[in-house]
Amino acid sequence: MKRSYKSIIWWVVSVLLMIVFVVYQRMTGPTYPVSGSITITNQPIQYKLLRTHETTADAPVRIIVKDRSLEGQLLYRLTPSYDTTYTEVGMKRSGDTLYAYIPQQTAAGKIAYTILLQSDDIQPVFVTEEPVVIRFKGAVPDYVLIPHIIFMFLAMVFSVRTGIEALRRGAKTFQLTKWTLLLLFLGGLILGPLVQKYAFDAYWTGWPFGHDLTDNKTLFSFIFWLIAFFTLWKNRQNRTWPIVASVVLLAVYLIPHSVLGSEIDYREIETIINPLLLLW
Repeated sequence: MKRSYKSIIWWVVSVLLMIVFVVYQRMTGPTYPVSGSITITNQPIQYKLLRTHETTADAPVRIIVKDRSLEGQLLYRLTPSYDTTYTEVGMKRSGDTLYAYIPQQTAAGKIAYTILLQSDDIQPVFVTEEPVVIRFKGAVPDYVLIPHIIFMFLAMVFSVRTGIEALRRGAKTFQLTKWTLLLLFLGGLILGPLVQKYAFDAYWTGWPFGHDLTDNKTLFSFIFWLIAFFTLWKNRQNRTWPIVASVVLLAVYLIPHSVLGSEIDYREIETIINPLLLLW
C-alpha cells in the first residue's frame, strides 16, 4: 500500500475516534437531558428533562401524558442548599402535554426538580427516582463557541494522529505534535476561558482557583503535550512522550464534559445571610 493511502487511512481512523469520543462525552455529561419512561395505569409515559438552560428565560419542563385524568406537579428548589423545601407548581395541560416552568437563575445557578403525577384513582407517583439538576448558563456567541469546538475537535484528531505516527516511528511526529499543541492551546486555553466567561462569568475556575474538571483536564493535557513538544525539539527520535500525551488526551476525553463545573453554592450565601436575618 502506498504511503499516501496509509496516511489517509490513519487520518480517517483519527477522525472516527474523535467522533466516538465526542458522542460519548455528549451523552454521558451532566448537561445531556435525562430521559426514560414510567408506566402508570398500564400506560407508558416517556420523558426527556432538561439539565441545562440559558439565563435569558425560564426553563420549560414538559412531559407527554395522554391520560387526561392525570395531573402534574412540578417541585423545585435551589441546590446545593441547606433549605430542602421544594416549591410546588401545578402543571398546565395543552393537549397531551403537561408543562410548567422553572424560574430563570443567574449564571451557574442550579435547580433540583422533579415531577409528581397524580389522580383521584392512584397514589402520587414521581416521574424520576431522584431529582433532576438543571444548571443555568449565559449565552455564548457563535463566533466564540464554534471556533472553540472546532479547535478542540481538531486537537483530538491531531492528537490521535500524532500518537499513531509516533508508534509507527514516522518522520512527521514533531510536526504533528506542534499542530496538536497549537490547536489545544487555541481551543482550550484561549477560547475555552472566553466560553467560560460568557457562560458562567469567570474566565478560569480550575486549579488553583477552583475545581472545575473541564478546566483542569484541559490544563493537564496541555502540560503533557508541552512536555512532548520540548522533548522532541531536543531529540526528534524520542517517541515516548508524544505517545503518552496522546493517551492522556484520550483518557481525558473519557471524562464527561462539564463534570464538577461552575456552580453557585447557596450554602455559603445562607451562612452569611441567616445570621444577619436573626440580628434584624
